Amino acid sequence: MPSTKPWLSLRPRQFPVSLRIDRRVPAVLVALVAIALLSLIFNVSQGEYPVPPLEVVKTILGFPASPDYAFVVNTLRLPRALVALLVGMGLATAGTILQGLTRNPLAAPEIIGINSGASLVAVALIVLFPQVAVGWLPLAAFLGGLGAAIAIYLLAWNGGSSPMRLILVGIGLTSLTGAFTSLMITFGNIYDVSQALVWLTGSVYGRSWEHLWPLLPWLVIFLPLTLVLARDLDTLNLGDNLAQGLGSRVEWTRSLLLLCTVALAGASVATAGTIGFVGLMAPHLGRQLVGPSHAGLIPVAALTGACIVELADLVGRLAFAPIELPCGVITAVIGAPYFLWLLYRDGQGSAQRGHRNR
Repeated sequence: MPSTKPWLSLRPRQFPVSLRIDRRVPAVLVALVAIALLSLIFNVSQGEYPVPPLEVVKTILGFPASPDYAFVVNTLRLPRALVALLVGMGLATAGTILQGLTRNPLAAPEIIGINSGASLVAVALIVLFPQVAVGWLPLAAFLGGLGAAIAIYLLAWNGGSSPMRLILVGIGLTSLTGAFTSLMITFGNIYDVSQALVWLTGSVYGRSWEHLWPLLPWLVIFLPLTLVLARDLDTLNLGDNLAQGLGSRVEWTRSLLLLCTVALAGASVATAGTIGFVGLMAPHLGRQLVGPSHAGLIPVAALTGACIVELADLVGRLAFAPIELPCGVITAVIGAPYFLWLLYRDGQGSAQRGHRNR
């Protein structure tokens, strides 16, 4: 007789970690991996020089039918497609952590100020120090995001770091860093400014292996760390007082999770610019698929974000070919109405709760 328990418990022998996930998670993960791989293959196959999808698979596996296929796939298109997947995973995971930390479904790296801090330092590097190698961008953006996170944390501190104060201070800091970014763009060299503007729109255009390798270590280190901290994030969702009563070191855990957010968002922003609304949409879609438990939600949201950015890049390439739209434009076209709908739904829910409490 099949089990009716809604949860699966994972206890790897090699690691002192125990995770409890919804029973829907494995099937959803398999489906999302399939969607991500299919979208990657189709993305790589499309362009001015079409490559049949089967030939794309053979070329990736090392059996190209011709040298032209190998050059087009491995040199021109595959790194771009992989960067789109990894950036989507980083932004989505950062958004999931932030929504859990602040207990606010409208929180996202681009809204709370982390992306804007990363963008400010990255644009400064592009405009003021154009001779610096692209490999330094992830570190620069990480430092910018870290500086923004520290500023948010200190300004929001009042005997503790209230989730609401974190959001309000983050919104203010976003406006301030945005003003400084605009100032540098106004007075910078026209060539460097044009590069910065394309980067700020959010795009994986022209991304190569040179951009992929600096991004990869950040995800390899911090994505597993977020999974290790998933249970602590669930505990923080219960409220600070209850989390402390359950033995959680609230401020230490919150600081470590903020560090993960900064690392993932900063590296993603440095590589592909400010691709908006991925960190907002992916966690919501993930909750609809597997529920709110972060042990299952984090990997599902990460793969959802990967699919969103990959498909946005594909649509941007094909919708008005031969003109390419940055994938950040596509995610904004989808994400802005979605954000407004979330605001409307949250407002309706608050009104109903207030009516019931009368």
